[in-house]
Amino acid sequence: MFEKIYISQAVALNLLLDTVNGALPSENVGIEKCYGRTAASDINSQEDLPGFSRSSVDGFAVRSSDTYGAKETMPAYLTITDEVFMGQASGFEVKAGEAARIPTGGMMPEGADAVIMIEHAQVGAGSVLEALKPVASGENVIRADDDIKKGDPVIRNGWLLRPQDIGALAGIGKVSVDVVRRPVVSIICTGDEIIPHNGNIQPGQVRDINSFTLAGLISGDGAVPVKKGIFRDDYEIIRQALIFSMEESDIVLIIGGTSVGLRDMTADIIASSTGGRLLFHGVSIKPGRPLIGGIVNSKPVLGLPGHPAAVAICYEVYIRPLIFRMLGLESERIFRKTLSATMSKGVASSPGRQDHIRVRVEAGENGYIAIPVMGKSGLITTLVAADGVVIIPENRLGIDAGENVTVNLF
Repeated sequence: MFEKIYISQAVALNLLLDTVNGALPSENVGIEKCYGRTAASDINSQEDLPGFSRSSVDGFAVRSSDTYGAKETMPAYLTITDEVFMGQASGFEVKAGEAARIPTGGMMPEGADAVIMIEHAQVGAGSVLEALKPVASGENVIRADDDIKKGDPVIRNGWLLRPQDIGALAGIGKVSVDVVRRPVVSIICTGDEIIPHNGNIQPGQVRDINSFTLAGLISGDGAVPVKKGIFRDDYEIIRQALIFSMEESDIVLIIGGTSVGLRDMTADIIASSTGGRLLFHGVSIKPGRPLIGGIVNSKPVLGLPGHPAAVAICYEVYIRPLIFRMLGLESERIFRKTLSATMSKGVASSPGRQDHIRVRVEAGENGYIAIPVMGKSGLITTLVAADGVVIIPENRLGIDAGENVTVNLF
């Protein structure tokens, strides 16, 4: 049995992060499967984009010098000599005093350096074009390298690839790119009282909630959840589950068995495993105080309390940063969605402990209002009813009614 020593949230997180030596190895993946993946290297363009100068409007390609001084009362007169068609090279030259019809996206013909919008021109008898206002060189034109220049960086190492990033990669002809391998996170549920969610519940039993919550959070952050099953409170059974999980996992989560009691074995299993070491057993955070952190064969293993709210908070504070480090995400580009609100009522907190208060957010007359969702951490409904959490730092004794707070949104 290990005596619980509560360490600060920051120290516990740093101990866990120190177990991860940067990003996981890379793999080459087709860009159509790279949404939400992390770039494993810099990606430079091998070509200009769009690759040719094109019109940004419907109108007439001209030499800008032929329009100088043009106005409605004294238009510049040009001769329409040709037309540009979409998806085709122009194949002709616009000479002095000439113009060519051109659609939006059409390739600029040789000699032309600007486009008169169709709204600023009139077509007279025959092929006469009246330019009603002047255009400057480059006006209404997207040049061959305006979007991306050959050799320029398009994606940086550690960049989380968004839909627009994949579009840019497609635009420069990338078929596949190197991305960081997704971390595999195994979830081990323990407890004689836990049964599958589709089981017939008996007095004293509870359905598995936590593995579903964790699996959704893990997959949402770009990792791969593996639910190993529900295991009895048996030392050897749980130990074997950990051994098997380590073979295919980058992180292992053991739910339950973290409080002080005769059947609480997680800390001992971690410490006694080959290559195992206990980092801490107990953190100054609420909910989630019984959290266990350890390392087995250079991989982080966490023992999570069994209460649903505590599981969700521990994931936010400890597991998500581990996943992000394994993904090689740039820490300065990890933004959590927050909003400012006013507390509807005061909430007390114990000194030396970081409290995560679940809140519901409503719109008030002068901005958002954060309403505490009170209830024990074992109640899943407190998470369902909440929109996020307000964190009370370790050096505070609580939050006053009417105080401005930051809500970390789920």
